[in-house]
Amino acid sequence: MPDGVYLHVDGELEERFRCAPGPGGWRYASHRSDGVRVDMVTDARWRQLRLEIVTPAWWIRGGVTGPEVVWVRAAGETGTEHGERAAGFLLDSPGSLVAVARLLALDDGARRDVRLVRVSGPSLATLTTTWRWHRTGTSVYETETRPLPVSEYEITDLSTGEVEAVHIAGDVVLAAPGVELTDLESPPNLLS
Repeated sequence: MPDGVYLHVDGELEERFRCAPGPGGWRYASHRSDGVRVDMVTDARWRQLRLEIVTPAWWIRGGVTGPEVVWVRAAGETGTEHGERAAGFLLDSPGSLVAVARLLALDDGARRDVRLVRVSGPSLATLTTTWRWHRTGTSVYETETRPLPVSEYEITDLSTGEVEAVHIAGDVVLAAPGVELTDLESPPNLLS
């Protein structure tokens, strides 16, 4: 079970995470040095069935239900319910990059447009937008235990044209814009 630390470079924040496959899917849990906590559960098809994000002042709980993403966002006890036609959430946390990449299940060279609800900032602001995911290739690196395949994705926000590169090995993000993997206690789960 991978257990490690991501560094969010722009804010000098540490995100301690743990992720693991389960009998019906995959789970990612993390907590950051600024008090933000993420708990995400996917099913076997990598749909984000349950998501909880908690900041010191705000929280979101939601998940995918059929063709929609629904969530409640609040700054106290009572929240406002929202729903959008989308495939899942995209967070500041690298765990969501793994979930979306696995959901799309792209082969090398393939690309696909996907609507996602972007959650960002300390107030957990949401914005639904379309992203183009392009799996540009996979490189295999020799390690002490077994070969490690690393897939590279080009992710384009179609509303701004901004392109980012993301490198994923199994269920761990090795590199992404503004994020560095600084510690990993055990190797990634190489998921099929």
